This record gives sequence, structure tokens and C-alpha cells, in this order.
Amino acid sequence: MTDAQIGLSVATPVIILFAITLNRMGVLQRGATLAAVFAAIVIAASLVLQR
Repeated sequence: MTDAQIGLSVATPVIILFAITLNRMGVLQRGATLAAVFAAIVIAASLVLQR
């Protein structure tokens, strides 16, 4: 794994947990939370699958 892939494997769960926490606090709406989680997963998957 490259440094970028290792960083993404650490950062993606943090981004997801942060978005969910902000949603529960009432800062983010459900649609924004889903968009943040989906974007984080798509970006991580695309960078992991790149050669």
C-alpha cells in the first residue's frame, strides 16, 4: 500500500464518524450526511483501486 492509501484507510472512517456525529448534534441534515459519507467512500475506493 502506498502512503496515500494508508492515509485514506485511516481518514475515511474518521470522516464518516465525524459526519454522523454532526448529524446527531443537528449541525448536518440527513442529505448532507449521506453525501459526505458517500463521497468519502467513493474517493477512498477510487484511490485504493488505482494502480
